Amino acid sequence: MINQKQLERILPKVEKPARYTGGEINSVVKQEAKVRLAFAFPDLYEIAMSHMGGHILYQLINEEEGLACERVFSPWTDMEAIMRKEGMPLFSLETKRTLKEFDFVGFTLQYEMSFTNILNMLDLGGLEVRREDRLESDPLVIAGGPCVYNPEPLADFIDLFVVGDGEDITLEIMRRYEKGNFSSKKEFLQSLLSLEGIYVPEFYEVDYKEDGTIQSRRALVAEAPLVVQRTILKNLDEVYFPEKMIVPFIDTVHDRVMLELFRGCTRGCRFCQAGMIYRPVRERKKDTLVQLAEKLEASTGYEELSLSSLSSSDYTEIEPLINELTEKFAEKRVSLSLPSMRLDTFPKELLKKMQEVRKSGLTFAPEAGSQRLRDVINKGITEDDVIKTTEELFQMGWSTVKLYFMIGLPTETEEDVMGIKDLSYQVKEKFFQIPREERKGNLRINVSAACFVPKPFTPFQWFGQPTMDEFKEKQVMLKKSIRDPKVSFSTHDAATSYIEAVIAKGDRRMGKAIETAWRNGCVFDGWGQFFKLNNWLTAFEEVGLDPVFYANRTRDFDEILPWDFLRVGVTKEFLWREYQRALNETITPDCRNNCEACGVIETYGKGVCQ
Repeated sequence: MINQKQLERILPKVEKPARYTGGEINSVVKQEAKVRLAFAFPDLYEIAMSHMGGHILYQLINEEEGLACERVFSPWTDMEAIMRKEGMPLFSLETKRTLKEFDFVGFTLQYEMSFTNILNMLDLGGLEVRREDRLESDPLVIAGGPCVYNPEPLADFIDLFVVGDGEDITLEIMRRYEKGNFSSKKEFLQSLLSLEGIYVPEFYEVDYKEDGTIQSRRALVAEAPLVVQRTILKNLDEVYFPEKMIVPFIDTVHDRVMLELFRGCTRGCRFCQAGMIYRPVRERKKDTLVQLAEKLEASTGYEELSLSSLSSSDYTEIEPLINELTEKFAEKRVSLSLPSMRLDTFPKELLKKMQEVRKSGLTFAPEAGSQRLRDVINKGITEDDVIKTTEELFQMGWSTVKLYFMIGLPTETEEDVMGIKDLSYQVKEKFFQIPREERKGNLRINVSAACFVPKPFTPFQWFGQPTMDEFKEKQVMLKKSIRDPKVSFSTHDAATSYIEAVIAKGDRRMGKAIETAWRNGCVFDGWGQFFKLNNWLTAFEEVGLDPVFYANRTRDFDEILPWDFLRVGVTKEFLWREYQRALNETITPDCRNNCEACGVIETYGKGVCQ
């Protein structure tokens, strides 16, 4: 454990000391435990504490006898500077143990641009960053989360990846470790290979062709499966969900109770990785959710309850659920929010009822400016949906709307890009068509256009991302054309999205570039003030990798992709079929209306997606 007095002396010197103290309401301190896991989030406290998956695993493990879960987050740069100067290793918030004192350090991988922070945290914790250099007495470093659907860029650093729903498998790993029936870490890892969802990179080797593409993958031990199948929890209603959550002392990004309605999505948006890798849809029952909501409100005192899922308005009992929750929480003035709403389906009167307690701005995601491009990405909404919905909301009293778009999508033309401006201006006109005496508030339309990053296990995984210069041309085009005081326009940094694409589609060789970039000073790459493009480009050059090969190259169907060895449910053939339909501007209907044979039923059993 670190020196508590030393910590107390340091904290007044840094911004927001509460990031490092622990002791929040509903946090758990277990001085005695047989197996300890440090839940590691490679970003700032305020981001980490807004992650629902972390809250679930934290409470789940700590409710188990003999097991303990503590939190470790990336310290902000001011804190890290002092820690390194004074020789203080990275420590957990609960018992102030250092990383070396844990049995497991478990990272959640939410964003490729946080990968250098993983190396930084290991190093600050006194651990070697490369798995082959760590000692037998060091903790096992494991990882889960959406970025493990291409684990190869981190294969040099992580001992064990968990692919899929993490609740049961994490407990299984810790319980097996508790039994201690192994003589070495390698033997323990080998014993896990029979479990669904387990990928141990040291038991595999990859061969490459002269052109840089993958030749083959080989298993180095007999127990290592050539295909690793994602693990899923089929009956979500019976899956653990915490009845309490930690309440931070300081504001966080999502400062509210988060309640998970369901996992999966049937919409089939072709750019959306989550919509593909979390299939099939699995819902919690309404009564279960109501009971959880009451317990969570009582244990936290939060005044806002967020109903979270990929497309919350698609929950089959959304209307009775909201009606019941609004009635139960009316006196306590607890408001409800839906972080992801579709423009075509959500009952507007229900939205009005939800926000009787507290009215906030609304965010909608048309994603593309033209109908042609929305069909390419299979968004499943029309221009009429956007216009009619915002018009109704303006009539109901809303005056602030955020519209989220992407640029750089497959087949995009100049006309599609300018469609972002045209659609935003049409929304503005609808507000001013309302008679002046009936308008409420001061109109504000915030338009955001992100640079598209093609991700593994999507129909666009073969698509080559536009170059940084092409992104910048489109951004300049929009900035010059959107000149209206009622419409603000913002974009994402093209260079950051470029490096994100390089890593997202990287293979095992990418690990050398990540490590070199980190040693060259790259940390907090997702934060604009710290992102150093030149350091990344230098790192690629030093290790002999061409980033264009990874980000901008369009692949063929026959090419072995770095993540092809994972079986997640949707098949490569289905994704390719969807890619071809995209190029032909053909829509694929919602899975609830017509099964498209994506492969999920064949993988996980008949009926599980219905």
